[in-house]
Amino acid sequence: MQLGLDVDVQKLETDKWRKGKNKAEEDLDSLKMDYKKLCRSIRTAGLGKMLEQW
Repeated sequence: MQLGLDVDVQKLETDKWRKGKNKAEEDLDSLKMDYKKLCRSIRTAGLGKMLEQW
């Protein structure tokens, strides 16, 4: 019986880690998209050349 409980606990912990990993990957993807949008906006506004001069 104890072994069965240990397996259940390990499954729950694995699911918890997996969900956390998926959330972290989603957050990373979101940050990458925001970064790309920001770079595109800077390029469109022509601020990139001004920043390089500094």
